[in-house]
Amino acid sequence: MKKVLVVFVLAVVTMAASAQTNFSGSWKLDTSISELNDQWTMAPKSIDIKQSGNQLQVDKHASFQGNDFTISDTYTLDGKECINKGWRDTEKKSTANWSDDNKSLNITSTILMGDGGEMTIKETYQMDGDALTLDSQTSSSYGDMEEHMVYDKQ
Repeated sequence: MKKVLVVFVLAVVTMAASAQTNFSGSWKLDTSISELNDQWTMAPKSIDIKQSGNQLQVDKHASFQGNDFTISDTYTLDGKECINKGWRDTEKKSTANWSDDNKSLNITSTILMGDGGEMTIKETYQMDGDALTLDSQTSSSYGDMEEHMVYDKQ
C-alpha cells in the first residue's frame, strides 16, 4: 500500500511540475514598469486571452494615431503553423512553442510586407508573480524594435 501511495504522489508532483502556464484573463498594460519605445510603441493597452486545451485566443486592444483597433489571433499550442489575418489583406503565419519548463510561450510570426520584404515578430509570454509579461522583438526592412510589456490582471 505504501508503494502505491508513493507512486501516486510522485505522479501527481510530476504532472504538476510539467503543467503548462495558463495565461487566460483580461490584462491591462502597466506603463509605469513596462519598457516601451519612446517615439512609437506596438504595446497593446489591454489584452484578453482565452486558453483552453491546445488553443490560445489573444485579442490585443491598441491605438494608433488616435484610432482604436483590436488584433485577434488564434494559435495552436503544439508548434504547428497557424495563419491569422494580418493588416491590409496580408496573412500572418505563426508558430507557438512552450519553453522546456512550460512556463513561457514563444510565438514567432511572419508577415509579408508591401516592399517585398518580411516582418518577423517574436513574442514571449510568461508570468512574473501575478503579472503577465510580454517581450516582443520585431524585425523588418523598416528596422528592429524591442519592448518589454507588463500587464496587470483585471
